[in-house]
Amino acid sequence: MAKQKGNVVTHGLSGKIGGLLVFRQRAGQTIVSGMPVVSNKESASQRAHRRKFQRAVLYSNAVVADPELGAAYAAKAKPGQSARNVAVADFFHAPDIELIDLSGYHGKAGDVIRIEVTDDFIVKEVKVVITNVDGSIVEEGYAQPEATGYEWTYKATAENEILVGDRIEIFASDVPGNISTETEEL
Repeated sequence: MAKQKGNVVTHGLSGKIGGLLVFRQRAGQTIVSGMPVVSNKESASQRAHRRKFQRAVLYSNAVVADPELGAAYAAKAKPGQSARNVAVADFFHAPDIELIDLSGYHGKAGDVIRIEVTDDFIVKEVKVVITNVDGSIVEEGYAQPEATGYEWTYKATAENEILVGDRIEIFASDVPGNISTETEEL
């Protein structure tokens, strides 16, 4: 005797029933949900979120139009997801700067600053800006990625004799252009 997976009655259904239930197909499965409630009133935050979502969809269109980038996003997709789904999600999430290790920085050229940054897709670049207490820039440049994919290393290029009150600013960006910032004071 053959075994049936899933519900024989709802398998393959799509559409609405009686204005109460909505059936749709996703990754070969039938999903049932309540009928959405539509309101004519839209708050400022809802409008802003709708505009951001529209930009995310436009970004996902550009991603799938680019064969190389589309393939990279498709490779990150989980079962039931598309490259578009991953691109929209990436558009909404900026990188996370998880660690700034200043233990190797003493104001000398060649000193190392270690940074750990993660993202739901790819961290595109990590920029380091070192400023004096008066706001003048000592140096700035880009950290180099390590093999782990989340560790970045910045090698100082300038001498910095007075460290007290100096600031180290880290800017991490991802493919859609989201930027996260963290600041450490010496």
